[in-house]
Amino acid sequence: MRTILAVAAAVWLPAAAALAQGAEVAFGGGLKQDTSLPVEIESDQLQVNQADGTAVFLGNVRVAQGPMRLAAQSVRVEYAPEGGAIRRLHASGGVTLANEREAAEAAEAVYTIDSGEVVMTGNVLLTQGQNTLTGQRLVIDLKAGTGRMEGRVQTVFQPGKAP
Repeated sequence: MRTILAVAAAVWLPAAAALAQGAEVAFGGGLKQDTSLPVEIESDQLQVNQADGTAVFLGNVRVAQGPMRLAAQSVRVEYAPEGGAIRRLHASGGVTLANEREAAEAAEAVYTIDSGEVVMTGNVLLTQGQNTLTGQRLVIDLKAGTGRMEGRVQTVFQPGKAP
């Protein structure tokens, strides 16, 4: 479970993007993947299925890796068959992803480890300080430090406030 959370939900919200169908999002600080940090997971229950290479953490799931935190009702971990490395995480049920300064909320989140892609869906809300960005789908590219919000995007930008 070496790279469960290398996700930051940081966004700089220019006033020009106040309402749009899709918005490019620039991500800032805290976006580096540090696979050497330990991952801590706690939940009310754990189900392991060695036949299909999955583990499901259920009930008040809390995942931490360095400054990154994930909370959800369920986190399904898929392992690669050729060595047991984590291939993908699927969090569902009131997903919150946060670091010390930013946070993202959604109904679901899927993190594909090799590509560094995180897809958050279902009433996505990103916050950075007093600035917010909402939409239905957010695709984050952890390697490039960018993202794209889709689905009737709306921003609230507080001018003159540092993110």
